[in-house]
Amino acid sequence: MSPDVPAPSAPQAPDATVVVIVYNDAERLPRAVASVRRQTHADIEIVISDDHSTDATPEVARRLAAEDPRVLHLRLDHNSGGCSVPRNRALEIARAPYVMFLDSDDELLPEAVELLLAAHREQDVDFVMGAVERVRADTGNRARWMPQLVAERRTVPGIDAEPRLFFEHLATSKMYARAFLDRHRLRFPEGIHYEDQLFTAQAYCLARAFTVIPEPVYRWYIAPHASGDAASISNQRFKLDNVRDRVHVQRLVDEFLDESGHGALHEEKDYKFLKHDFRMYAGDLPYRDEEWLAGFAEIVNPYLATLTPGAYARLPRPERVVVQLVRDLRLADARLAARGLGHAVGPRTAVTDDEGRTYWGDRLPDTDWARRELDLSDLAPDTCPFPYALLRHEVTEIAPGPGASVDLAIRTYDPALRLPVGPQAATLLLSPGRRRMSVPFRLSPVRPGVYEGHVHLDLAAAPLPLHGFDGARHPVVRLEHQGRFHRGVLLAPEAPFRPLTARVEYHSGAAPHLVTVEPEQRGTGRLQVRWRPAGVTARVVRPLVRRAARPRVRRAVRLLASVLR
Repeated sequence: MSPDVPAPSAPQAPDATVVVIVYNDAERLPRAVASVRRQTHADIEIVISDDHSTDATPEVARRLAAEDPRVLHLRLDHNSGGCSVPRNRALEIARAPYVMFLDSDDELLPEAVELLLAAHREQDVDFVMGAVERVRADTGNRARWMPQLVAERRTVPGIDAEPRLFFEHLATSKMYARAFLDRHRLRFPEGIHYEDQLFTAQAYCLARAFTVIPEPVYRWYIAPHASGDAASISNQRFKLDNVRDRVHVQRLVDEFLDESGHGALHEEKDYKFLKHDFRMYAGDLPYRDEEWLAGFAEIVNPYLATLTPGAYARLPRPERVVVQLVRDLRLADARLAARGLGHAVGPRTAVTDDEGRTYWGDRLPDTDWARRELDLSDLAPDTCPFPYALLRHEVTEIAPGPGASVDLAIRTYDPALRLPVGPQAATLLLSPGRRRMSVPFRLSPVRPGVYEGHVHLDLAAAPLPLHGFDGARHPVVRLEHQGRFHRGVLLAPEAPFRPLTARVEYHSGAAPHLVTVEPEQRGTGRLQVRWRPAGVTARVVRPLVRRAARPRVRRAVRLLASVLR
């Protein structure tokens, strides 16, 4: 291992070191390094730590080092297969009293170093953490990561004062005092994945005090649809080894909490695991086969048995149900319960015991613990207001119709028998723009608590805005009872189906679009309709209409749209 280190122009150490780790990422490395070079606080050192890349990364790194004397290139002799080793090796040569870390596929915000360094200089703290901006690489949509945790500027006198911060487990959103890292010999654990979770838990517990600032400092690019090994570690949840790695690091965190005298924080850490880590896998369960589900349960169940009862009690009831069904090895039921998580979707069936308590599924739970977790009585399924009734709408069949239409067979489950006896007037709602498309249909009873109906959905009739629509929407089923409305998501068929795509020419003056009906690619398995503008109209008219506020201008743009079509 040898750094390409130019002779320092001055013996004075820089104010901060930014470590940029990289492996086979020659394309994005210049963007990451550029975000550091244009920091408003310029007295910095940039260490590119290359985990023995086999692509053009070394050449790119050497070029970047030649362009800016603040950039150093460190190349490891062997690939470590993770993030810890390149970060640790860079720390061995870093010269600044403060250090932070950047991945090659991400960026720092322009004022990141200035803001974090200023907070360090205001108070003697062990690290400073800022907000993280998440960017979808496919859509460009932006959102704050865990915004509720960083909304207020404050100095925290140790993690015991705010244990909810365990949810913010990124090592990259923080600037650390080098003396703090060295005093506790705190380095990234080598040879494991999800190393950030252990490192950050240790930093939280060892810090005397740390400061939180609300300004965004880190831009985290998310590529949710990357496939195979191109996906990030967090997005490789389809691999059972990924599950093992995540559970393994949780056990290491547990051991550290006990050894460091922070055993009282177990419930907080357990709740974070259930609400964040397990919840991500739960959202994927509808897409996993029986073999994967069995392997998943074999890995997670021994660990789930060690978690504190208080952590389970803090979960929303639908999430408690999914966890318990996995623990009971009712894996087909777990997959069923996971469809619709976060969207108030009821079960297909429910069973009531002699005491009048209602449980998820078609049989009474076997143990006291399972009864406690699968008990739906706190949701008042028999008496809650109708808009919150536990209903479930599923597409059982889907067939292409003429043009851009589809025919849907829909089954509605009403396990608490909240709907009146007889046929139900229902409406399918879809809103690709400000105006809503409403398609009435009829649900007929087939047995107590189960209704079926058919909908002909003509997507050419959808009321698109003049400038078109680029995005996805999820149909909703609306039912009325005694003047009150229930709106529930429509789940896609359980069996996979090939997306149905058609080109639509709209008579309203909107641009031609490609419209696709498909299952939700990630999430909870809803039916999804996706629009994408097509042709020259999409490139020319949409920017004009966004600026067209006056009716006369809108009429002119509509005329232009008809000509371009």
